[in-house]
Amino acid sequence: MEQQITPTSLLEAIRYFSDVDVCIEFVASLRWLGGVVECPHCGGKNAGFLKTRRIWKCRVPECRKQFSVKTGTIFEESPIGLDKWLMAIWLVVNCKNGISSYEIHRDLKVTQKSAWFMLHRIRLALKNGTWAKLGGGGEPVEVDETFIGGKPKNMHAKRRLKMKTGMNGYAEKAIVIGMLDRDSRQVRAKVIPNVKRETLQNEILNSIERKATVYTDGWQGYVDLAKQEYIHDTVSHLEEYVRGSVHTQGIENFWSLLKRGLNGTYVAVEPFHLERYVDEQAFRFNNRATKDNPLNDADRFMLAVSQISGKRLTYAELTGKVATTQF
Repeated sequence: MEQQITPTSLLEAIRYFSDVDVCIEFVASLRWLGGVVECPHCGGKNAGFLKTRRIWKCRVPECRKQFSVKTGTIFEESPIGLDKWLMAIWLVVNCKNGISSYEIHRDLKVTQKSAWFMLHRIRLALKNGTWAKLGGGGEPVEVDETFIGGKPKNMHAKRRLKMKTGMNGYAEKAIVIGMLDRDSRQVRAKVIPNVKRETLQNEILNSIERKATVYTDGWQGYVDLAKQEYIHDTVSHLEEYVRGSVHTQGIENFWSLLKRGLNGTYVAVEPFHLERYVDEQAFRFNNRATKDNPLNDADRFMLAVSQISGKRLTYAELTGKVATTQF
């Protein structure tokens, strides 16, 4: 299977993916590179295509199972057509501030509940679990944390009072740690339970190469990073935001993009689901068009589609009724 056309705009994509056979061929070409179809059940590479049913049948004697291009991907068991799935992926990866389930509901003519489920499955595909450590190129890495939650001024008086009894008004807010490599311009971000020294420094040890230069603010959780073989310098936001090359403005830019999407597009995000929204924004940030990396809308779209395999999210897992399947 060879992909002959790559849409370069939303209009071209709508026209191109209006044919179900084109959708299947496109997804198959990115899922099975080289044109060799691999059975998702047994891993065998001997399968025949049943054209009338648009599925494959494994020819391995011990297997002989049938499967579609959706099997073993985020699309599995979804009755929604690939044309709508591919349009949803295009919109998610190319809308700078994200796209809400209500917009998907109106644009693709699916229910809002289905649109919400689709978006979470797409966010799972955008998550990359094979990150290389930052700071290997010799350039410094900026590290910072942010709090996600409602503004006290918009809360009921009783809730606002409860918030004030916490940690500087941030009690009950979700916490996200972020790291930006100035050389590769790649960001890593994840939800963490607290901002204690042990938590913050464990994340740094897991994500940044030893002996790298790390810039942070003056929070006590970053004290003694030098003992972990890092070159550590801080900037106190009570006095200044930039001191020469010492600052965290790069990761602060990522926080502004993340919060713009959460506050303006998604409006209300449960802490239970926040990790996936962070993954979505990190994907767009890491694959944005820059002078050294001139990616376009089609590049981001194809990268996202190439990551759909081996990832499954059921509605029960999404809503916390059962544990998430591990691959």
